[in-house]
Amino acid sequence: MPISNDQVQRLIGLDFGSKTVGVAVSDPLGLTAQALETITRKQENKLRRTYARIEELIREYQVGKIVLGFPKNMNNTEGERARKTLSFKADLERRTGLEVVLWDERLSTVSSERVLMESGVRREDRKAVIDKMAAAWILQGYLDYLAFKRTDESCTDQDDNMEML
Repeated sequence: MPISNDQVQRLIGLDFGSKTVGVAVSDPLGLTAQALETITRKQENKLRRTYARIEELIREYQVGKIVLGFPKNMNNTEGERARKTLSFKADLERRTGLEVVLWDERLSTVSSERVLMESGVRREDRKAVIDKMAAAWILQGYLDYLAFKRTDESCTDQDDNMEML
């Protein structure tokens, strides 16, 4: 089934850290994630400018949904960073009116770091891009999930049609 223009919406991916927010955006068809920028702040709890920049990007890219990395511990528990992320999520929903989906971000920074190292990016240069790369990793994971879900539903519909024959 082709995608109509009113179904197409960009997604924004966020990697929320103590002093940075990595940002990625999907292509208009929702197939790929591109690292966009890293928003920095001097103090952890000073988020006014961070929210303002995210809102600007949402308008600029005509975003319809936010994917926010959720930092669970490796044993699947939620720590202090997860609690702060939930608070950030609530603020984003209130400020933007958009749905904010939490997406497991475990190993996103590690994976991004590995890709940058394998690409020969120097350590000092990696620090400047790691957060937006992690945001792209998070967003791409969600986009892949949506693509799999669509494919799975399509296969189920085809199986149902075959049963009717």
